[in-house]
This record gives sequence, structure tokens and C-alpha cells, in this order.
Amino acid sequence: MSNNPRALIAEDETLLGEHLRAELQALWPELQVLGIAPHGAAAVEQTLRLQPDIVFLDIRMPGMSGLEAAEALAEDWSFDTPPPLIVFVTAYDEYALRAFEAAALDYVLKPVQSARLAQTVARLQTALQGRQPSGDPLDGLRQLLLQGGLGAPAATAPRLRHLQAAVGQSIELVPVERLIYLEAADKYVRAVTAAQEYWVRVSLRELLPQLDPERFWQVHRSTVVNIDAVARVFKQENGQAQLELHERPEKLTVSRVHAQRFKAL
Repeated sequence: MSNNPRALIAEDETLLGEHLRAELQALWPELQVLGIAPHGAAAVEQTLRLQPDIVFLDIRMPGMSGLEAAEALAEDWSFDTPPPLIVFVTAYDEYALRAFEAAALDYVLKPVQSARLAQTVARLQTALQGRQPSGDPLDGLRQLLLQGGLGAPAATAPRLRHLQAAVGQSIELVPVERLIYLEAADKYVRAVTAAQEYWVRVSLRELLPQLDPERFWQVHRSTVVNIDAVARVFKQENGQAQLELHERPEKLTVSRVHAQRFKAL
């Protein structure tokens, strides 16, 4: 284990973040806390840039949640560098237990209690000491994403036949079979056909259960492609794949999480 392991805290409530920092410094003086990210997007950016050994992720943060931040790290982390150990911080003991079991080394409840945090610190120290260069703490998370992600299972939804897209003062019905790919953009989805693109006010996570999974494949946390629209698959040196489309000039990148689905192609 490094003499000075490094950690990042993601917590939108400043007092709780500072409390966790103080408790960690008391229990583990050698641990260097790099900072407190105020929301999930900042946590992802700072983790990818600073490459800490440990990340404490608050589950509920504005914008990107802790679970979504963990998903982003699993997709975007380079295999060239050992990824961080993840500890979730939550106010709810039963919240996202599948994620805790498969994707995190441990979790602690708010408000953080010193005795419970001491157990987490001991687990982290043991994990860092026994860490193998080839090991990947995010592998369990990647597998969980392939099984449908970290959120609660989506309710069974009827198959969507048309997207309702606002065009000027009217609503245009776009047949689903015309869609080439869908791309998440904040609270909207960019729906792309061969000749046009539409903006639909719905999240990709809400839309995905309504699409035929045999036809529409998720290739990134923010991108879903109509597999019938894919002309070629190119493997890149970094382990990612790139898709060339029949009727669009742009190429779509497949994250490592989803790349194995294309190996048979």
C-alpha cells in the first residue's frame, strides 16, 4: 500500500462532507483527502483527473447521482491505471443494495458514525495492501451495468411505435423504425434519423425500456443505436469499438462496458 493513499469525497452538503473528512483524518492520518466534489459531475471530472485511490460517493446529489457517477467512472476509466475503490455514502440502509454488493467496497450511513467508519477504513487498508496490479475494482460495476444498470428495475413498458417530437408549434410523430441512434443530452434525448434530428423532452433512462432491446442496443451510458443501422464495427487500440453507420457520416464510440456485445460481429 502506498505510504500516502489519496481519497476524494463527493458530497453536496458541505457540513457533511467536512465531517466525513475530519473523521477520516482522525481515523487514518496518512490518508490524503484531495477535496470535496459538490456534485456527481464534478466527482467524475476530479476522479478522472486526480486518479485517487479511494472515492467516497454520496448516493443522492443534484444532477448526476452517486450511482450515475459510478457508472460514468466504470465506462470512462482507462484500463492502464488501477481504478479507485468506491465507498457509497447514503442515508438509506436499503438503498441500491445491488450496487453496494457488486460495485462498491463498502457503504456507510449518514450521519457517519466513527465506529462504523473505522470498519470501512480497515477494509480499505486491507484492500489497498492486497491490491493486484491486474485487479479491477470496477469490474463488478461493469458487469452490473451490462445486466441493466444500478437503478431500480424498470416497470414493464409497452413497446414504443412513435416518438413525439416538438417541431415548431406542432408535434411530429417519428416512427421508431426510422431512428438510427438516440443520444442523451441533459433532460432531453436527441433522436437522429437518416435525414433529420429531433429533440424529445424525456430522459434516455425513461425511454430505453420502451424500445425493442433486440433492435436498439446501448453502446454507452448516453447512446443507444439501432443495430440495423450499423454498417461496420472497428476495434480501437484502447479496447473501445467504433461504429460506422449506413446512412449517417458520424461514427459512434462503444464504451468498454458494452464492447463485448460486438465481439461476435
